[in-house]
Amino acid sequence: MLRSSSEYRGKLFIVEGVDGSGKSTQVHLLHKWLLSKGYSAFFSEWNSSPLVKRTTSRGKRRHVLTPLTFSLVHATDFADRTERNIVPPLQAGAAVMADRYVFTALARDCARGCDPDWVAQLYSFAVQPTVAFYFRVPLEVALDRILSGRPELKWYEAGMDMGLSDDPYESFKLFQSRIFEQYEGMVERYGLTVIDGTLPIAEQQKQVREIVEPHLEGILKRPRDGWRPEAE
Repeated sequence: MLRSSSEYRGKLFIVEGVDGSGKSTQVHLLHKWLLSKGYSAFFSEWNSSPLVKRTTSRGKRRHVLTPLTFSLVHATDFADRTERNIVPPLQAGAAVMADRYVFTALARDCARGCDPDWVAQLYSFAVQPTVAFYFRVPLEVALDRILSGRPELKWYEAGMDMGLSDDPYESFKLFQSRIFEQYEGMVERYGLTVIDGTLPIAEQQKQVREIVEPHLEGILKRPRDGWRPEAE
């Protein structure tokens, strides 16, 4: 499905999971840890390309994005970030972390009814991650984490475009259950590395670092403070 990463000196570590899985906390902790160890570490976030941000916002605001256009817009965003924020650091030999990757597209787009083979082909340009972490939590736990601190759900976030329920919270639960099923089906198919997202944060991070550490040999280090090329 994905393009081999063997041509790059750097390493790519990505995190996946349903909303409320705790993956974002873990990838930020990993990023800080790598920086503290002196590695050149870069971070990329889902749906963050300025290229399509205005179009995406307008489409969401007007509720005009279909499952197909939603998929194409996110693929465009991902392609731009891959070219600008992921491939260059990998070519330079750095560590790159991504909060959500192509598996988010597969989970969400397929939950919305898109053909899995079509979505996989759409993202076939993506670089194969060195390690793809999947933070697994029971759906009830994830929903409680999200809904307890979220006074209002956004239209597409709640899956209201799918007509699952007139109640945004019920729609969100049904939509997330579909996404959860998609993720579970990808674990074996794509070799996702499962982390128990119900463990204490520190224990999860310990496991993540133990898995990542063997891949760090040869990763580009950041210049020492005050170092200048002409000084050595």
